[in-house]
Amino acid sequence: MREFSVLDGYPQPKARVVGKNIRTIKNKIIASYRDERYYDGERNNGYGGYKYDGRWKDVADKMSEEYGLNENSSILQVGCEKGFLLHDFHEKFSGMKLRGYEMSKYAIDKAMPSIKELITLGEFQKLPYGDNEFDFVIAIGVVYTLTLRDAVSCLKEIERVSKGKSFITLGAYHNERGKKLFKDYWSVLGSTVLHVDEWIEVLKEAKYSGDYAFTTAEKLNLVEDSGEESIRA
Repeated sequence: MREFSVLDGYPQPKARVVGKNIRTIKNKIIASYRDERYYDGERNNGYGGYKYDGRWKDVADKMSEEYGLNENSSILQVGCEKGFLLHDFHEKFSGMKLRGYEMSKYAIDKAMPSIKELITLGEFQKLPYGDNEFDFVIAIGVVYTLTLRDAVSCLKEIERVSKGKSFITLGAYHNERGKKLFKDYWSVLGSTVLHVDEWIEVLKEAKYSGDYAFTTAEKLNLVEDSGEESIRA
C-alpha cells in the first residue's frame, strides 16, 4: 500500500471560490441520480458538461510507464463514466484488454464509441470479474461516493480482481477547514469523506495493497468566501 499519484499530468484547477450557499442538499440529491443533470446539466449539480478534450492522454502515458502496461496488459476501470481514459488507453494500445464498470446508464449511453461496448452497468461494491483477472485496476473518484460499508466492499473487490496493481483516489481532509470546504461546500457525491488517518484504517481493514491518492480541498484549490454565491471554476 503506497500513497502515490499518477494524476500529476491532469490539468490542475485554478483557485475555486466556494460560498456557504453552494451545492446544497438539493444539488446533492440531483447528483445522486448520476443522469444528464449530473454530467451535462448545471455546474452546481455536477460536472456542468462532461466532454472529451484529450486531457486523460497524459494520465494514460504516466500509468503505462509507472505500472509497466503494454499491448498485452488487461485494465479495469471502476467508475469509468463516459470512458475517456479507457479510450485513450485504446488509442495507445489497440490490443489491450479493456473493461469498464459504471453505475450510470446515462454515462454508458454517452460513452466514447471506441470502448462503449466494453462497459458493464452495475454497483461498485460487487464486481462481476474473476480473481486476479486484471493487471491493473483504476478507481478514480469512486470509493468515497459510497457508504462506508460499501466503500470497504469495493476496496476488497478491487484487491480481489487485480493482480496486485491498482490506483484509487479518496475524498479526504487534514483538518476541519478542509472538511468543510471539500465535503460541505464542494462535493456532491462524497458520502464517505474521512480524515486521511481514518482512510488508512479503512484501507487496512480492506487489506488493500495498491496505490492511493487523497483528493482534498488543497488539491482542488478550494478557497472559502462566505459572501460568494457561485463557484468560479
